[in-house]
Amino acid sequence: MIIETDRLVLRSWLERDRDPFAALNADPEVMRYFPDIQRRDVSDASVDKRMAHDKEHGFCFWAADLKEANEFIGFIGMEIAHQGIPGAGLPEIGWRLRKDIWGKGLAPEGARACLAYAFSALKASEVISITSENNVPSMRVMEKIGMHRDHDNDFDHPDVPDESPIKPHVLYRISADTFGR
Repeated sequence: MIIETDRLVLRSWLERDRDPFAALNADPEVMRYFPDIQRRDVSDASVDKRMAHDKEHGFCFWAADLKEANEFIGFIGMEIAHQGIPGAGLPEIGWRLRKDIWGKGLAPEGARACLAYAFSALKASEVISITSENNVPSMRVMEKIGMHRDHDNDFDHPDVPDESPIKPHVLYRISADTFGR
């Protein structure tokens, strides 16, 4: 699977992505809205999970390459939202990118292409996104791509420890009817 934008290539994961993804997941600044940085084995298991989701569903949190440099910069894509969160079973859009490329509009660019794919190829009626209520940068991306916060479905993430400041999460939604307006 390959989706191209002006500056990005979103694609299936390759074995060569494991090292740069592990480095990304070991960066405390990149992982500040997650319970912790990821050890290499946890990062590799995440790649395995992405590959399996892609094989089963035809989409995942795809590996993202900067087109001009043909260089891995993280992921942008969608996976089926898991049980225990509002919107379970719907496509959930997300991203995690290297900090040296933050602020260049790459997350919204890739996310818009994913939404177009979700609503055209997947015939999804709705896509959700979640993040810690502290993660203002991701919420800005959600709003830039036309998503709206569903305050009634904000929740405590079941996979985050109770004492963590990132346990409270927000939920954003966009429907096929409102995409591109």
